[in-house]
Amino acid sequence: MRTLRLTLAFDGTGYAGWQVQKGQPTIQGVLEAKLARMTAAKVKVDGAGRTDAGVHALGMVASFCTSATIPGEGFCKGLNSLLPSDIRVLEVAEEVPGFHARYSAVAKAYEYRLDFGATQLPTARLYAHHLRQPLDQAAMQVCLQALVGTHDFASFEATGSRDRSQTGGRGAVRTLFAAGYRESGAGSLRHGLFQFVGDGFLRHMVRNLVGTLIDVGQGRLTPVGFTKIMQARDRSLAGPMAPARGLFLRGVYFDQAAVARACEIR
Repeated sequence: MRTLRLTLAFDGTGYAGWQVQKGQPTIQGVLEAKLARMTAAKVKVDGAGRTDAGVHALGMVASFCTSATIPGEGFCKGLNSLLPSDIRVLEVAEEVPGFHARYSAVAKAYEYRLDFGATQLPTARLYAHHLRQPLDQAAMQVCLQALVGTHDFASFEATGSRDRSQTGGRGAVRTLFAAGYRESGAGSLRHGLFQFVGDGFLRHMVRNLVGTLIDVGQGRLTPVGFTKIMQARDRSLAGPMAPARGLFLRGVYFDQAAVARACEIR
């Protein structure tokens, strides 16, 4: 059996997330159906993560095993001819036995996009969260610096996403290698971009972080208050969850050199 790695991009607007769900369109479900058609066999695709409904990807990685002899380039061209236009395979590469898109990964990068101004352009409405007022970037930068390192991020994980009675594993502890924010453009074409690189992310963690950072940027919360929320490990104290449409999985990384490049946030 061969192990193949897929790198893909997708517009998550019309999907109920990555993972197969009965009666719902999902990225994994569509991929598995098209691979089964190409190989004439059932194929299980493992993703590097489970993106939520409406979340997009620029560099999702998935892996699958097959006895088919189709070369990687053939899989890439064949899948793109079968897949809907909102999913595109960017690369298919041979991998060593035992490679797994999720368990072999050492880091992931996410970005969250904002639009500013009185009116959001209709072409951006599915790909960025709209804010009418500017943000205090200096206050948010203090919070972003505090996020870098190894912390318990329980205050920013989805309520009910983890069995708190289970004491094994690392719980809500994750390491962020980089966290940043920048703005560009002007007027109704002014944009904001949050960027996060870490060894793993809890369910809804990035969207909850962004919602709380926006509270800081809009003056509803101070950097000191943000730090206290981090330390409290209590989701009820953090800000609202930002909408899914602004979130993009930027990349998945499998070696430290790639992680270092991903951390060069501009």
